[in-house]
Amino acid sequence: MKLIDAELLNRTSAQARTDDRLRKNYNFHERPDDPVNRLLNALEPGSYLPAHRHLNPAKDEAIVVLRGSVASFIFDDRGEIAECAVIDPQQGVYGFDIPAGEWHSLLVLESGTVVYEVKPGPYVPLQESDLAPWTPRTGDAEGIGRYLKRLQDELSNRNKQSKI
Repeated sequence: MKLIDAELLNRTSAQARTDDRLRKNYNFHERPDDPVNRLLNALEPGSYLPAHRHLNPAKDEAIVVLRGSVASFIFDDRGEIAECAVIDPQQGVYGFDIPAGEWHSLLVLESGTVVYEVKPGPYVPLQESDLAPWTPRTGDAEGIGRYLKRLQDELSNRNKQSKI
């Protein structure tokens, strides 16, 4: 039995804080070709998760936030934000399920955030065709900065509107 406890979350989060991408996986599945991929993903604010979808092969994806919080975004084909939700266990919102083919991304809201992710295997790295054409590519620091600010601004605007 592999326990998901505070020590494991702390260790994985510490690795994420020192990683160039500000995130670190801890896999529970033994091999990338296992039929189900189960993993922790420790994420830090500023980590960039490009808008993407899972088409080839088509894979639904379920994420449960164990600690911290994220904002989850769904986009239409033009890159407009269609849905946005804050996933925060302290507020009674624990996770989300993304059907295959939906453009999606995350914005990490708190240091020490750790999510539990489950999706069908085998593991297949994102291909160029999985990335939204309007999402910045890795290495485009300026574009990534604008993209993350856009998500943060959208979240702030939605929060202001919900308080009116």
